[in-house]
Amino acid sequence: MSFPWFANEPVDESFFGTAPFKLSDTIEIGRPAAEVWAEITADDALHWCKMVGSLEWTSPRPFGVGTTRTVKALAGTNQLHEHFFLWEEGRRKSFYVIESTAPLFKRFAEDYLVEPVSDTSCRFIWRIVGEPRLALTNPVTRRLLGTLFRDTRRHYGVE
Repeated sequence: MSFPWFANEPVDESFFGTAPFKLSDTIEIGRPAAEVWAEITADDALHWCKMVGSLEWTSPRPFGVGTTRTVKALAGTNQLHEHFFLWEEGRRKSFYVIESTAPLFKRFAEDYLVEPVSDTSCRFIWRIVGEPRLALTNPVTRRLLGTLFRDTRRHYGVE
């Protein structure tokens, strides 16, 4: 099935502070930071999130600024083309959506930060921000996107 694509506007790091729609979660994980980073940059990254049907890196490794990927979510009803504009290997990555098949946002971005706490544990901070096209987007979208955090907490045994 083919869906129309809706262009999103690019953002920079300042958008994480100014976006009108914000969600975030901080998860203390009993695993080394390098291990968690490897999982969130793996070929099957976020496989534990029920909302994410598939994820495909569309740039070759090694990843960095300019990396792209395509995500199919919600049983393929929403597809997103993403562009990474920040990349600190082993620590942080941030992307904005270039275009998607669901016209929910004018601008949308995510930020993943993995900080070591000790040799055997880390803190994972995940921020999701956007500028909705419609006010109706907020309650439903908050609930849907919140499942990403819940599924990630479950995956890492932190509930």
